[in-house]
Amino acid sequence: MAQNMIEGEKKVFVTGNEVVAWAAIAAGADIMYGYPITPQNEIMHYWTRLAPRAGKKFLQTEDELSAGFTTIGGVLAGRRAFTATAGPGNTLMQEPVSMAEMMRLPMVIIIQQRGGPSTATVIYSQQELNLTCYGGNGEGLRIVYSTSSHQDLFDYTIKAFNTAWKYRFPTFVLGDGYQAKMREGLTIYDLKARGIELVPTEPILGQPGTPGVDRPPSHIRNTYNTEEELYEVIMSTAKNYETIAPEIIEYDEQNIEDAEIILVAHGVVSRAAYGAMLQLREQGYKVGYFRPITLRPFPTQQLYARAKQAQKLLVVESALGQLARTVRDAIYGCTTPVETLLKPGMGVISEELVERVVQIYAGGAVNDD
Repeated sequence: MAQNMIEGEKKVFVTGNEVVAWAAIAAGADIMYGYPITPQNEIMHYWTRLAPRAGKKFLQTEDELSAGFTTIGGVLAGRRAFTATAGPGNTLMQEPVSMAEMMRLPMVIIIQQRGGPSTATVIYSQQELNLTCYGGNGEGLRIVYSTSSHQDLFDYTIKAFNTAWKYRFPTFVLGDGYQAKMREGLTIYDLKARGIELVPTEPILGQPGTPGVDRPPSHIRNTYNTEEELYEVIMSTAKNYETIAPEIIEYDEQNIEDAEIILVAHGVVSRAAYGAMLQLREQGYKVGYFRPITLRPFPTQQLYARAKQAQKLLVVESALGQLARTVRDAIYGCTTPVETLLKPGMGVISEELVERVVQIYAGGAVNDD
């Protein structure tokens, strides 16, 4: 019934938060658990408007910890459950996400990044990359999609549900305050119109029948008694993650083959990087563009191969080097220099990047034969 709310394909002009709610409906989400925090509040608001029409549910919890753990409860019951948060709420969400990582539970979490640390601003940043990709304790494993547009928010929110339930890892959609609040055109669609099939859900606990008689027993654990037990589980999960990573990794690259300088950016900042690349190409500069879509697993091999061909990487982000650190780790062993344009909590425009690249060329750091 949920998919029937969107028939075929339709052009719309809406905010990013509204996009997420529509995408969750299209993806067949059963219930959202959430707690208010700017700039994701309207995801909750729009969901509560749409959900009753689709026969779906919503529960406002007492805080983000509760939202995360109730989402886990929904998943254990076989529901396509999700939550959304930002900033300090993302910090609190890491405890339930860690449990989901340990227990291999397919919860879906939408993050609309805001400025930090702490309360900071409620507007925008890309300062939650580290937290979203590597938050929690231990060697947790998760999947993180970084979106750059409203179309991305729609497409990857849908994909997040399928990815989570197919691979059984918690899956994030990493947006930001700009995407959350601004209006932009996109195409929403019924999954059938695109030939997309939903990965089915099933109860992880509470299945019918007698355990050990009618079906194998369910044994879902997040605590272990010995070092050897924990080691075996972690290594098995890590091996499984490494095996499936090539199926999950996504990235976009443009004008990369002859690029002397490669602009590397993710999320909404990648739009400025793409625009700058086009302007610079028109001016005769050999500049390429690389955008990681999955921040975890990261397109390490792909970026390494491109970095070896280039004379310089220029990493641009609305953070104080969180993407840059990830990039340097990815290309470790490659001698191509990495420069940065870092503006934590600030927007980035293409003109800034054009000016920076022209300065690099003028400084003789790149061969301009």
